[in-house]
Amino acid sequence: MALEIKDKIRNIRELKNYTQNYLADQLGISQAAYSKIEKGITDLSFNKLEEIAVILEVTLEDIIQFDSDIYLNNKNSEAISAASKTNIDLVQNLYKDKIFLLEKLLNRTDLELKRYRDKFGMF
Repeated sequence: MALEIKDKIRNIRELKNYTQNYLADQLGISQAAYSKIEKGITDLSFNKLEEIAVILEVTLEDIIQFDSDIYLNNKNSEAISAASKTNIDLVQNLYKDKIFLLEKLLNRTDLELKRYRDKFGMF
C-alpha cells in the first residue's frame, strides 16, 4: 500500500528528528494547523509542499517517491529499482543526519559531565 503525501512528510520529519512544532514555526503556522496537514485534514497546496520540502532539506521528488516499506521489506538488492535506490540514498542521508546529531549531543553531554566533575570533584 502506497503512502499518502501526509504520511511521507511525517516519516521524513521523524527521520530528521524534527518536531511538528519546529515545522509549524518554520511555516509560520500553529502546531495544531501543522498537525492537520499530517492528518490529511488540511489540503496541501503545491506551494506549501514546496515550503515543507525546503524545511526538511529534501526535494519534492524525494517526498513524492519516498516509500519506507522499500527499506523495511526489500532484502533483495538486485530487485531495487532506480526510484528505490533514490529512496535508499535519502533514508541513508537522513540517518546520517540523525547519527551526527546524536554524536553532537553525546559530545555535549561528555563536556557537561567533565565540567560537573571538575566543579564538584566527583566520579
